[in-house]
Amino acid sequence: MASAPGARVPVVCAGIVVADVFVPPLPKLPEPGELVATDDFVVETGGCAANAAIALARLGVRSAVVARVGNDLFGDFVEHELSAAGIDVSGIGRSPGLGTSKTVIVPVSGEDRRFIHTFGANAALCAADLAAALANGPDVLYLGGFLVLPALLQDELAEQLRLARQRGTRVVFDVVAPAGRALSLADVAGVLPEVDYFVPNDDEAGALTGEADPRRQAERLLEVGAGTVIVTMGERGLVAVSRDVTIELSAPQVDFVEPSGAGDGFAAGLVYGLLQGWALERCLEHASVIGASACTALGCTAGLFTRPEADAFLATQLPCPSPR
Repeated sequence: MASAPGARVPVVCAGIVVADVFVPPLPKLPEPGELVATDDFVVETGGCAANAAIALARLGVRSAVVARVGNDLFGDFVEHELSAAGIDVSGIGRSPGLGTSKTVIVPVSGEDRRFIHTFGANAALCAADLAAALANGPDVLYLGGFLVLPALLQDELAEQLRLARQRGTRVVFDVVAPAGRALSLADVAGVLPEVDYFVPNDDEAGALTGEADPRRQAERLLEVGAGTVIVTMGERGLVAVSRDVTIELSAPQVDFVEPSGAGDGFAAGLVYGLLQGWALERCLEHASVIGASACTALGCTAGLFTRPEADAFLATQLPCPSPR
């Protein structure tokens, strides 16, 4: 059942939203002027905030999305699709003069995906957009896409996170490394002290820290102030470091199609575990399975497990924890 607009929900998902067009996997890219026939395209709502909210809905958790779209049919599509999934869209603002963000994803067999993207209204999302949703005191805020949201400034965001944490909200935080821009710890140092769980992948963590080893990446980010750092490594699993424990997990083995949405699914699985009050190791096992399930179908969310499906998978194939 959908939440009433503006009502308190357990989770707020903020950040990037996109209208995605997925091309089915191609044997090769077409030559200039060549027409390649495929199965039907998949058109869906994507982006960090939308993907995490949809994953949570699959797990039976109510959430609200805070984001920006344009005054266009793609904005209508994003709001309709999220609302149809039972997600509160009252925090989605319209940005006159900017189109809704759109991406065409082209996977080629044996190669990494290719993306054609327009950033659009995501560029207008600012810290003030979070205030109303956070004032209701959600249990968890998930914010995805920091570093490619130019109006989301560190000092203003840190203040919103500080106020939210004072009300008891836990913060799960993710970034996207912008292409062609050198990064450093200074790009997140103002925010990480207000972050309970930081969940970059190893490429993003490496860009921020200059470190190649994922455990050292996590340790450096912990030193900057994050409560717990979880560095995901795709098929190589993850390493999580807090002030009390280091945990390594191998990746669950699934029937792989393509990896879009895996990181956002992982974040949603982590959030679910936090809401249940699970220990960190169990949260990470569950998050790994939800993230892996996103890789089992074309698109960011079509393959995501429900709670019973995740439980059944975990009963037969647990990741291998290695507490240190």
